[in-house]
Amino acid sequence: MEIQEHIKYWIDSADEDLISAESNLHTKRYNWCLFIGHLVLEKALKALYVQVNNNSVPPKTHNLLKLAELSNINLSTEMSKLFAEINRFQIEARYVEYKAELYKIADEKFTVYYFEKIRESYLWLKSLIK
Repeated sequence: MEIQEHIKYWIDSADEDLISAESNLHTKRYNWCLFIGHLVLEKALKALYVQVNNNSVPPKTHNLLKLAELSNINLSTEMSKLFAEINRFQIEARYVEYKAELYKIADEKFTVYYFEKIRESYLWLKSLIK
């Protein structure tokens, strides 16, 4: 796969996931909205990884901070903190022992706030793709 096709693969998938996350928000499936929102950012970072690393296959990690580092993205302190918070959604929505914690905090207000932050972050990450 050529580099632009590889990048497009990750971004197309992230675009679809953003739609799914928003759909889950509207249907009040808040934990899934946040889980899929995490995937949106993960996939955008993997597209950037491909761009920066000459079409290399991205590492098999879900850690947004690690992916940003490997993609040579210098995150602000605020953005690093946000990505660390969003990393929790990948773990807490996926593993049964953590799901209860996410269910407790992921009400409508919490989810809307983080969904908007995810969308803003995604648009910023997409703007870094050439």
